[in-house]
Amino acid sequence: MFRLSSSLGLALLVLAATACKKEDPVAELEKSAAALEKTPAAPAEGATDAPAGAAPAEQVKQAISDFKSGKMEDAVNRLQLLRAQPAMTPEQRMALQDSIASVMQEIYAMAQNGDARAKAAVAQYERLQTAR
Repeated sequence: MFRLSSSLGLALLVLAATACKKEDPVAELEKSAAALEKTPAAPAEGATDAPAGAAPAEQVKQAISDFKSGKMEDAVNRLQLLRAQPAMTPEQRMALQDSIASVMQEIYAMAQNGDARAKAAVAQYERLQTAR
């Protein structure tokens, strides 16, 4: 019985320690914008411009603005469109992926707590994921 409770206690301690490492979605988005500004990627042959013709770094900044102002669906949509762009360096893509993961973690948590805007953003994200 002692082994089971100590194992359970250890598992809960590890879970609590990993759960506390929550990234700030806005900070992650700002890292992405900085990464996209540092190394501008050359457009791939036949690639289209970013949504609304803005540079990828500007699109991430707009996603930050959308997220902060509660326009979660717009932020998710913009980030998904950026994710689909082929003309990115591996570092830019990783920064963007980290940002999307952080933002979606926050949005899923908000949706689970009943936020209607977050629920709509989750639905939008899932639609975009399956539309590929």
